[in-house]
Amino acid sequence: MSKKLTKRSDDYSKWYNELVVKADLAENSAVRGCMVIKPYGYAIWEKMQAQLDKMFKETGHENAYFPLFVPKSLFEAEEKNAEGFAKECAVVTHYRLKTNPDEEGKLMVDPEAKLQEELIVRPTSEAIIWNTYKNWIQSYRDLPILINQWANVVRWEMRTRLFLRTAEFLWQEGHTAHATKAEAVAESAQMQRVYAEFAEDFMAMPVVKGVKTESERFAGALETYTIEALMQDGKALQAGTSHFLGQNFAEAFDVKYVTKEGKQELVWATSWGVSTRLMGGLIMTHSDDAGLVLPPKLAPIQVVFVPIYKNEEQFEAIAEKVNEIGDALKAKGVSIKFDKRDTLRPGAKFAEWELKGVPLRVALGARDLENGTLEIARRDTFEKQSVAQKDAVETVLSLLETIQEELFNKAKNYQTAHTTSVDTFEEFKQVIDTKGGFVSAHWDGTAETENKIKELTKATIRCIPLEALEEEGKCVYSGQNSTKRVLFAKAY
Repeated sequence: MSKKLTKRSDDYSKWYNELVVKADLAENSAVRGCMVIKPYGYAIWEKMQAQLDKMFKETGHENAYFPLFVPKSLFEAEEKNAEGFAKECAVVTHYRLKTNPDEEGKLMVDPEAKLQEELIVRPTSEAIIWNTYKNWIQSYRDLPILINQWANVVRWEMRTRLFLRTAEFLWQEGHTAHATKAEAVAESAQMQRVYAEFAEDFMAMPVVKGVKTESERFAGALETYTIEALMQDGKALQAGTSHFLGQNFAEAFDVKYVTKEGKQELVWATSWGVSTRLMGGLIMTHSDDAGLVLPPKLAPIQVVFVPIYKNEEQFEAIAEKVNEIGDALKAKGVSIKFDKRDTLRPGAKFAEWELKGVPLRVALGARDLENGTLEIARRDTFEKQSVAQKDAVETVLSLLETIQEELFNKAKNYQTAHTTSVDTFEEFKQVIDTKGGFVSAHWDGTAETENKIKELTKATIRCIPLEALEEEGKCVYSGQNSTKRVLFAKAY
């Protein structure tokens, strides 16, 4: 199966699309721009979701759920937010269908069932949530409110790509309310750190933490904190964002609280989110021409056992040993699969699990039983080793840790090698066109220069890195003074 994949070097986009489908992660649906996430793909998302949910709760957040529909009047209350999403909104205008009198067996929208006010299918939930918070907040005693919701949203995309950009996608969105600006800013920065920790420690995907430029900020935000990752084709992926919203939404929805001193003050807000786009990032950070490569911490199946036998007697003896080792691994928290299918030869099973990115494959045959050994193959490096059965559990646990660490190191080395400092626009264009990756360059701080560079090269400012050093320089395009370098890249 894996041999049928287009090579990354031949057509990276085609390779990605084929891999998502052939590895059984997702497929296009009957609804244009929407996807079906298949069980294996959803199992990866569930592992992501479980870990993130744990991290959110450890930082004091609680889960809730808010309506899918947002009345248009609420949606347009915060003007910048409404303007930013207006072109992507799906709108409900009627509340029922009726039989079409001109076409037997067909339905039509009932013209008499028009809604008094249109409903927006949520592209994001600030409006409906802050309208709710108005009822929850009266006093400083009610703050902070630290809420997250796991949900779906709709942003009407015409040019879609599985996981990376679809009209409907799954995500989490945090919405918090605070008594002071300092608390809200600290919350925004904290969630950026949580996202970065998850990306690096669990996805094995190195990221750059930074803030967005004014033109790249979330609609309605005063500051957008971002984590930016670099994919194997040299393009950047915005992997997660956290927004300091100031008092914009509190003002729009009249959300005030009484201070300890008895004064009325507007509340300070944040919102933050990651989505199934992380699945795309996971795939593109590690996978190869043979298929998916999954970091062990997020692999639904960490170890697959493939028996090699000629008759039922051999199979039963092998199965007994596999179950013994498998139970010991499960007791250590390792997820395993014993591939007992008799409809496929071992070679076909190897190819399937290779394509699906299972970190370790264990082969056990009749000769292995006699010798007290088994063969362990790593998915990331294709290395194989013969291991004594008595050492199998210890070896597997060690290898899973090693794979997780080495996948991160490999991706980090790629990011480092593909981060290039330039001082002239000619250098800038050459790197963007040939090498790709992050380009570190001085920028004069104006939207005009930012837009011109995007127009000429299709590269955008991914972020102003938090760790950017103060450094006197000249803008790579305009030649005007600059005090620090920013990161440019072509992006998804």
